[in-house]
Amino acid sequence: MSLKLDWSNEQNKFDLPENMIVKLEQLLTLAGAAEGLADGEVTLTFTDDEGIHSLNREYRNIDRPTDVLSFAMQDDGVEELDIVFEVESEDEADPISGMLGDIIISVERAAAQSEEYGHSLERELGFLFVHGFLHLLGYDHEDEQSEAVMTAKQEETLRQAGLTR
Repeated sequence: MSLKLDWSNEQNKFDLPENMIVKLEQLLTLAGAAEGLADGEVTLTFTDDEGIHSLNREYRNIDRPTDVLSFAMQDDGVEELDIVFEVESEDEADPISGMLGDIIISVERAAAQSEEYGHSLERELGFLFVHGFLHLLGYDHEDEQSEAVMTAKQEETLRQAGLTR
């Protein structure tokens, strides 16, 4: 197995840069390699501000849109569901063992931020994807030290992919 990106563009309503998915797959490989991770699957959904606002309100109790949300499947949190899979044979793996989690990006918010920060939509989507991916792996930015670590990892991955400011 390898790192795999499964993605959807809600109702194909976003005009994404032509090679965006190829670039996101490259970012996934680079960020995964930096973390010593060679296997796993990430699901990515592109949505708008309304869609991400609804998810932010439902899952985080924050009543406003955001740019990216991450939902880790391999989280060791106390709210984790106990799911038991019946396996027919030893060759069958449980269906979520390789799932790292879901990333949802508001393309509407990414476009506004790319203009605000003065860089391309491709760079902003790449940044949000890597940011979301690092959250799936347990990184956070709740204090200055953890934010500095996360920022350095994001910027290095984006640099390696040629997505600089």
